[in-house]
Amino acid sequence: LQVTYEGTNKVKDTKINRLVHDYELFTMLENENISSMYARFNDIINVLKGLGKVYTNHELVSKILRCLPKSWEPKVTAIEEARDLSTLPLEDLLGSFMTHELRMNDQTKNEPKKKTIALKASKDEESDEDKDEMALLTKRIRRILLAKRTSQRNN
Repeated sequence: LQVTYEGTNKVKDTKINRLVHDYELFTMLENENISSMYARFNDIINVLKGLGKVYTNHELVSKILRCLPKSWEPKVTAIEEARDLSTLPLEDLLGSFMTHELRMNDQTKNEPKKKTIALKASKDEESDEDKDEMALLTKRIRRILLAKRTSQRNN
């Protein structure tokens, strides 16, 4: 029965290694909220726990603090300085983050929308034909002026 559900020791070790890898590389995705980030994190932790790999609360709290994007850096720093991370329950940390997220969402809703202006730049370039035509006209004008000067000198 155990082999049927968990697999052999080799299969179990492979699953643990894959999940530990997922745990180590875990980060909050762009435009993801705290609840869905924690749900993904919790899925990894629960499967690892079922396979016998257990992390301490302190390790989980530290991992959550490290996986957040730079926009959360001020909140992370405040929590690290104000709380004892070795005794901080993971649920309290997540509650604090959810409250902060709600406040940030309210602030962005209440801010007036800023109008932006898009300007289009254009660049006029002379074509080779225009340059050739200009050179030809310049030569003709020089010839005409030169011919006019020589005819005036001859008269």
